Amino acid sequence: MTAISSSMPNGPTMSPAPRRSPARTRSQSVYVRLKDGIDAHCDRARAAGAEIVQEPADQFYGERQYRARDPEGHVWTFSQTVRSVPREEAERLGDLHIEGWHQ
Repeated sequence: MTAISSSMPNGPTMSPAPRRSPARTRSQSVYVRLKDGIDAHCDRARAAGAEIVQEPADQFYGERQYRARDPEGHVWTFSQTVRSVPREEAERLGDLHIEGWHQ
């Protein structure tokens, strides 16, 4: 799955505009879900010149994620599901209330 959205103000994917953008405004955020191999994927991205802005880490909601900035300045989030987390557990671990939840 790939999703493209506006950057979240003050969020983890907030980044400057691509280096070639004359406006120098915020960029889009790109989210890519991988089936497997996220750590090897991160290693390949780093070797190809991406700046790893968040190393691969397990998240409380059951995903393993890393973030990389490409040479043009776009921030990409790569994610892989590592376990199924019930909504109640995610709320407790994240100290938040979640409206709706995936299965």
